[in-house]
Amino acid sequence: MEPISQYGYEKITKELKQLKEIERPKIVKEIDIAREHGDLKENAEYHAAKERQLFIDARIKDLSTMLANAQVIDPSILPHDKVSFGSTVEIIDLDTQKRLTYTIVGSIESDTSKGLISYGSPIAKALIGKEEGEEVLINLPRGECEFEIVKIHYKPIVFEA
Repeated sequence: MEPISQYGYEKITKELKQLKEIERPKIVKEIDIAREHGDLKENAEYHAAKERQLFIDARIKDLSTMLANAQVIDPSILPHDKVSFGSTVEIIDLDTQKRLTYTIVGSIESDTSKGLISYGSPIAKALIGKEEGEEVLINLPRGECEFEIVKIHYKPIVFEA
C-alpha cells in the first residue's frame, strides 16, 4: 500500500473518470471515422488515433493500479515527533549549511518545485522515522551528503496555488 492524501486520491479518481467516460469513447469514435477513410496502411489519422488509444489504455491501467494500492491518510491526525507521511521537515546540509524544507507526500502528489517530495524518494526514505537533531546520510546525484534534521512539524499541505 502506498500512502496518499485525500487530495491525491480525488485527483487520480477524477483523471480516471475523465479517461474512461470521455477520452476513451471519443478516441473510439475517431478510430471508427478514420477507418471509413479507406486503406488503413496509409491512413495517418487511423494510426494516430490507435496510438492515442494505446496511451489512454495504459494510463487507465496505471491509475487503476495506483487506486488499488492507495492508502488514504490524513496527515493532520498523525504524530509528527518523527518524520512520517505528511511531515514538513527542515534539514540543513552540513557541508554547505544550506537549509532545505520538504513535505512528504504520495508519489502522484509530489512537486519538487513546491518542496513536496514523494514518500518513495531517496530523501524521504532516508528521513522517515528520524527525529529532530538526528544526522542522516542521503545519497544524492553529487554523492553521499550529510544532513541534520532541524525541525519536524505538520502544516496543511497546499497542492495547488
